[in-house]
Amino acid sequence: STLRVGEQIAAIGNPFGLSGSMTAGIVSQLGRLLPTQSSAFSIPDVIQTDAAINPGNSGGPLLNMRGEVVGINTAIQSVTGEFSGVGFAIPSQTIVKIVPTLIQEGEYHHPWLGISGRDINPDLANVLGLADSRGFLIVTVVENSPASKAGLHGSTETKEVNESNYPVGGDVILSVDGKTVRQIDDILIHLQRNKAVGDEINLEILRDGRTTNFVFILEKRPNSN
Repeated sequence: STLRVGEQIAAIGNPFGLSGSMTAGIVSQLGRLLPTQSSAFSIPDVIQTDAAINPGNSGGPLLNMRGEVVGINTAIQSVTGEFSGVGFAIPSQTIVKIVPTLIQEGEYHHPWLGISGRDINPDLANVLGLADSRGFLIVTVVENSPASKAGLHGSTETKEVNESNYPVGGDVILSVDGKTVRQIDDILIHLQRNKAVGDEINLEILRDGRTTNFVFILEKRPNSN
């Protein structure tokens, strides 16, 4: 949580079977959303680094210049499968939260809302008649999900503007537990850092021009292949 963009870091691993290899770089960005090939759910709050990470680095530590583990090397973005200047690591605060449960119970259940939708950009804000281009528009609410049980609404129709279709009629999430939401990443990072299954969550919702708060209990995320 104390990492800063531009901070020097080092990665240790076994790239291409070369055990104990160290590479160095900087923190390129924080709070990235990392899509996964094996699941419909992405990994939130990921560290981006330009330290060389290659096949065999996964599972190795990402260290700051004090030798403290700040992350676990996880993935790279590449069209060839080799290092291209963009690597990703799971932050240590996520590891500290999840690993003890994995060791004790053999699995970890992520908290889940049960919604999908679109970030509010300037074009969508204009279509919806919003003064600010911030928040998250709910397009779909999964049946029997926590969001569904709480009564959140997804989009009911689309509106065509300049030959582009925009979803309208859904709830807009403005904040979560008092923290401003500018995009879906803000919601997912909050869930990852601060919430667990069974916790209460408070969403500030804009519906039909009025602001309402919805408080409900988070449930475990369903399996997805």
